[in-house]
Amino acid sequence: MIIKPMVRSNICINAHPIGCAKEVEHQIDYVKQQKTKRGIKSTKEGGEGPKFVLVLGCSTGYGLASRISAAFEYGADTIGISYEKAGTETKGGTPGWYNNLAFDKAAKKDGLFSETFSADAYSHETRKMIIEEAKKHGKKIDLIIYSLASPVRTDPDTQVLYKSVLKPIGKTYAGVGIDIQTNTLKESAAEPANQEEIDNTVKVMGGADWKLWIDQLSNAGVLAEGCRTVAYSYIGPELSHAIYRDGTIGQAKKDLEATAHQLNKEMKASLGGAAYVSVNKGLVTRSSAVIPIISLYLSILFKVMKAKGTHEGCIEQMERLFSERLYTGKNCAAGEVLVDDENRIRVDDWEMKADIQAEVDKLMASVTNENLAEVCDLDGYKHDFYATNGFDIAGVDYNADVSRMDEI
Repeated sequence: MIIKPMVRSNICINAHPIGCAKEVEHQIDYVKQQKTKRGIKSTKEGGEGPKFVLVLGCSTGYGLASRISAAFEYGADTIGISYEKAGTETKGGTPGWYNNLAFDKAAKKDGLFSETFSADAYSHETRKMIIEEAKKHGKKIDLIIYSLASPVRTDPDTQVLYKSVLKPIGKTYAGVGIDIQTNTLKESAAEPANQEEIDNTVKVMGGADWKLWIDQLSNAGVLAEGCRTVAYSYIGPELSHAIYRDGTIGQAKKDLEATAHQLNKEMKASLGGAAYVSVNKGLVTRSSAVIPIISLYLSILFKVMKAKGTHEGCIEQMERLFSERLYTGKNCAAGEVLVDDENRIRVDDWEMKADIQAEVDKLMASVTNENLAEVCDLDGYKHDFYATNGFDIAGVDYNADVSRMDEI
């Protein structure tokens, strides 16, 4: 069958198996090049970087890029957890399912230990399973990446299902975004959340589940001395704060940051370890494509940063996080981590530079339907939009027949 992207309401609802696999291959190639460029030694080569890494939310975006950096730049053994829909012979799976297949295939080829589980990362059963796996292999985890992004979470103790919402607080938020199908500007609005929606969003996307993971792994004795954990967040520009940083998602992220302070204190005392929130650069994701104003902001940001030579995608961000923040010690050991006043790692630093934001603000004020293609990096934005689902990837023949949807 010939597979073309299907887009509904600015969301791509299908995936290309070969495209997903090729994009994973591109990211692996990038970190291998950076490994050589930076002179990084893998664990097999005597390096002191991460050795056994657990990635919660491993299948796409920053989670996938983190796992690739740990494994293919530092030689770490990895376990990944994500909840994905598998492909069948005739029906497609989720992009993350294909990404996981591609990662495991490449890891096996390079002689790297990897295990990937499709499981509910919010459940006690999954935590128990990972603890048993670590003990079975006689390994202790020295890095936990927390990159879960789900619209729902079932409380593992009460079995109550909570749903998150992306809404402002206090008043309606309206803004202009890009309609990916028509290449035009489109106004949209989000109504303010009520208190129950705010609380539920914090339940889903705050720090409660992250802490459950660290507490149970620590109590089971499967964390290594000096173990670190990192969760991911976004702050963004002032223009988006009403819908993001000061909205429901922002409240959850603030809870995540408060949890990081608590975990950092506890892990330092028990393991000589640390916990951080890493604030990352804004990128095209399934959710950002439908947030009022964010799609327009990102398309302009990409144009400005590419002109400055500082634009990064997921893999560039995570490679820089590992090599320039987390593993800066002798022989790539865990070194002193550069943080802001709130103990957050900032790899959004290039995005938030004053000159970058000033130029973005200037262009945001001038954009119209008539000059959209000139003011924005429309092609770059659309590439990233489709690439997350395996489309528009270099080296893939999209007119070629795909015989099965359960293979890569």
